Amino acid sequence: MNDPRGKITVFYDGSCPRCIQDRKNYEAKEPANLEPVEWFDITGQEKLLQQLGIEPYKALTELHVRNPDGEILSELDAYQVLCRRIPEYRLVGWLIGLPFIRPVASGLYRWMVRRRLRKQGRL
Repeated sequence: MNDPRGKITVFYDGSCPRCIQDRKNYEAKEPANLEPVEWFDITGQEKLLQQLGIEPYKALTELHVRNPDGEILSELDAYQVLCRRIPEYRLVGWLIGLPFIRPVASGLYRWMVRRRLRKQGRL
């Protein structure tokens, strides 16, 4: 498993007010002893996303994180990387990885994202 203190890149939807607020909340809790997260706004970056091996539609509908080893993770795996870095989120990260919680959390996450995108007229 990767060192949670290493540099990660979060690919986020900068056109989403909720995503921007989530970023601000995360940054406020991020411990000073960690390499700061690099936040990459996916808006209008389809070609670069494809070069990185990220399907633009999936980038819009699933959180993606590049871990310190350069591996790109998505959805709940990406959230777990983020949660490991913040002490008060570690329990949540562990819980969403449990076999009986993971499918429910994944389905709920996908439903919420699609609902948001439809409300915004982006899906």
